[in-house]
Amino acid sequence: MIELVWLIPLFPFLGFLFNGLIGRWLNLDKRIVSLVACSALGFAFLFSILVFFSLLKLSPEARAVVPDKVLFDWIVSGDLKTVIGYKIDPLSIIMALVVSGVSFFIHVYSVGYMRDDPGFTRYFAYLNLFVFMMLTLVLANNFLLMFVGWEGVGLCSYLLIGFWFERDAPANAGKKAFVVNRVGDFGFLLGIFLLFAHLGTLEFNEVFAKAPSLDTVTVTLITLMLFVGAAGKSAQIPLYVWLPDAMEGPTPVSSLIHAATMVTSGVYMIARCHVLYNMAPVSMAVVAIVGAATALYAATMGLVQFDIKRVLAYSTISQLGYMFLAVGVGAFSAGIFHLMTHAFFKGLLFLGAGSVMHAMSGELDMRKMGGIWKRAPITFWTFLIATLAIAGIPGFSGFFSKDEILWQAFNSTHGHVYLWAVGAIAAGMTAFYMFRLTFVTFLGRCRASEEVKKHIHESPPIMTIPLIVLACLSIIGGYVGIPHILGGRNFFHEFLAPVLGGLPQGAGHAAFSLVGDAFAGGSAVEGSGVNMEILLMGISVAIAIIGISIAFYLYIWKTEVPKRLAQRFKTIYTIVFNKYYVDEIYEACFVNSTKKLGTFLWREFDDGVVDRSVNLVAGLMLWFGRVLRRIQTGHVQGYALGIILGAVIIIIFLIR
Repeated sequence: MIELVWLIPLFPFLGFLFNGLIGRWLNLDKRIVSLVACSALGFAFLFSILVFFSLLKLSPEARAVVPDKVLFDWIVSGDLKTVIGYKIDPLSIIMALVVSGVSFFIHVYSVGYMRDDPGFTRYFAYLNLFVFMMLTLVLANNFLLMFVGWEGVGLCSYLLIGFWFERDAPANAGKKAFVVNRVGDFGFLLGIFLLFAHLGTLEFNEVFAKAPSLDTVTVTLITLMLFVGAAGKSAQIPLYVWLPDAMEGPTPVSSLIHAATMVTSGVYMIARCHVLYNMAPVSMAVVAIVGAATALYAATMGLVQFDIKRVLAYSTISQLGYMFLAVGVGAFSAGIFHLMTHAFFKGLLFLGAGSVMHAMSGELDMRKMGGIWKRAPITFWTFLIATLAIAGIPGFSGFFSKDEILWQAFNSTHGHVYLWAVGAIAAGMTAFYMFRLTFVTFLGRCRASEEVKKHIHESPPIMTIPLIVLACLSIIGGYVGIPHILGGRNFFHEFLAPVLGGLPQGAGHAAFSLVGDAFAGGSAVEGSGVNMEILLMGISVAIAIIGISIAFYLYIWKTEVPKRLAQRFKTIYTIVFNKYYVDEIYEACFVNSTKKLGTFLWREFDDGVVDRSVNLVAGLMLWFGRVLRRIQTGHVQGYALGIILGAVIIIIFLIR
């Protein structure tokens, strides 16, 4: 069964071909289109499960050495030889399960959500292509095939974010996502070039086997370039600006991009390249610092937004920062664990937001909502479960993965107490703004117009069933990684151990000392022991409860206080509400300057040099033509005289 891993990406690709070519050409019924699209993902998920259980039957030692499934040679040129091949190991299969599973439920949900859209067939063709590219990315056994999937999800995100391209906002958001991702992809491509230049191969097994031959400077440069790509794809500082605008696409697209697919590819790539990163402590420090900074920075913007999808977008950026914090401190398994649990509850949150929009006639502003929990109970309770999970409340999936990241940020050899503090503060903010969203959207009095109030209703079963399934996963999904401190067995880490191993030991604070002790001194707490882990766990839960309590006080009990606070701290509130004016700064520094450069090149170089050069050559040819045509009189006598004069000149020249 392991040998059938190639079928996992094949089914979505066949779904794309059928709906993208045959479906649109024959204008097939929507039921056929949706059946093909959902079945393609269903079969991909089924074969992911079958391969997973086949891998699970093997011993840990055997899982680490399962040969890649190579289909055929792809590019063979000189020293470069790449294949179309798929990696079969615990990491790739976990990713395939998450991608295909969550995407399947998003496909099912989309059948109801996009039911009346005229671009129904085109939508599902794009959706299938997106999942095919993502599965190619996570299953590839070499960097070049990974890059194909990497670029493919970028292309599909452009198509899906700008799906309603008739309107300016989605079209511009799609272009923004495409351009910003190209900036990151340039760095990723440079990293791949450097790997091939120094190691002569792009196949994962060979690269990691030869990695010890690289010197520290080279491997640091390579890993930093790879991280630039990861920062773009996974929306980290400073390349995060495309993701909030991606909300212009259909809500299921937001769920697909922000939950289990595109934005997690950077985290997966760093985990896959953990051999390289463990050799580059400076790069590890950069990843951890950027991740922690992004987690806190994005959380602050989520505090004051009123668009429910944008609150979730900034939440995604913050949660991705958590994942990078995990891999940056060497807790690669913890980062992938949070990637999985985040796929469950964030996918549910976005689909829940879509259900709210469905109930509220497309409304996005939470200030115009409220009191809808009785009219849409399934949406409310599933949304609440996801909110509890992302807030890190014990018993829900997010608690297990978030707590492990905070513990490793505090206690691992690459960690630091300041990293833990930043992560803990961001966790408190997450609990606050997510319950703010839940309270304002579902509780209190309804602030919608009378016309909207009449039509508030629960979504149909085809939309609520995926919500229920993801809600169950948001509860039980974390129990595969119960910390040993709680008397459980961490099955998730045991399964990934043959690939990712444990935390790197003996590195101490080398990473931070090499960058000038970026956190102004201090040392990791070593040998904290059981008591310290329990203490930190209690602190993180207490911080979450404090955040929830503040949200309850401000938005349920004393609802007039937030306005007073906004007026009292008007300057700070305005800056944060306007996202620190980063978009405007980028517009002034990069976008406008690029436009001015383009205009200058057009007017001064293209018109002034290129066009004038062409016109000059044309003018010279015209002048020569006018001069030479004077001797073309058509009179035989003149031609004879010319021949005689020419002959005389030649004779005189020869005699001399």
